[in-house]
Amino acid sequence: MTERLDISVQTSKVDQVYLKFKHEGVYLDESEGKSMYKISDLTFDLKRYEYFETFHIAGSSRNYAENIGIKITLDDGTYGIGEASPSYRVNGEVVSALMSLQSIIKDMISGLDVREYGKIFKIMDGFSRTAPSVKAAVQYATLDALGNSMGLPVYMLLGGSKSKIETDKTVSIDTLERMVKKAEEFFGEGFNSLKIKVGENLKEDMDKMLAISDATHGSYYVVDANQGYSAKEAIQFAKYLYDHQINVKVFEQPVVWNDIEGLKLVRYNSPIPVAADEGVKTKYDAYQMIKNDCVDFINIKLMKSGLSDALAIIELAKISNVGLMIG
Repeated sequence: MTERLDISVQTSKVDQVYLKFKHEGVYLDESEGKSMYKISDLTFDLKRYEYFETFHIAGSSRNYAENIGIKITLDDGTYGIGEASPSYRVNGEVVSALMSLQSIIKDMISGLDVREYGKIFKIMDGFSRTAPSVKAAVQYATLDALGNSMGLPVYMLLGGSKSKIETDKTVSIDTLERMVKKAEEFFGEGFNSLKIKVGENLKEDMDKMLAISDATHGSYYVVDANQGYSAKEAIQFAKYLYDHQINVKVFEQPVVWNDIEGLKLVRYNSPIPVAADEGVKTKYDAYQMIKNDCVDFINIKLMKSGLSDALAIIELAKISNVGLMIG
């Protein structure tokens, strides 16, 4: 006599496949687990951060930031979070306008399965020029929700090729004395790489870099002009740094973001590797910079590119032997 069995076993949260054995045979039924990965809610939360001190770069000075916390919730209650850090200076973003996108984006991605995150990424790519920081935050929250469902951090979902990275610390524009003091403080904390903001006064920048170098022997520097120089000034500055044996590894965004010819001129005449930052927002910008031989490095910022374009830029850089930094 054949015994009739009706047994349900949840094998794992990753697959949510239920095995049901019956006397006719064995079959798979995934219907019970299909919805757990689907997006049920998207929320925006306005956040304000007060800086301990003013952050000053070429052409800009700030003492607070307004960010947007983004949360994606799945049908089973699992959630992922991301955060948008909008920039009017770089992206032309206004926080109040971005907040109004919440209901629009929620309608666009509700019901989508985060395991098929490529579909969500493609939808958010439509915001590449209008709301790139929100694009980045939604894409990250999507992967975070998927990772939380699977018990994996996002970096492992992306391949986990590195388990550690080196970071620098930034010295913003100030008086020579205060910049030297900050550089010494950061170097004393163990930061061997320092980013030094310049770009508002060429002669003062030369004096500051020489003083910082004298005070922090053994450190190396990323010098960031944030579009502050003309091409001629940038070349003069780069040659000064080289002639005075200041250990600068990268000269970042020396000229205005859309001056491709100027950036190329600087790169061809600079003894120091040149990076694009504000000039590369999307993978198409990166392609043009690489194609036109303008850069040695590209600074990827997720708030400009989102995850989807950032991943594409990484591959473009790899095949073109262009260096990368993220900041």
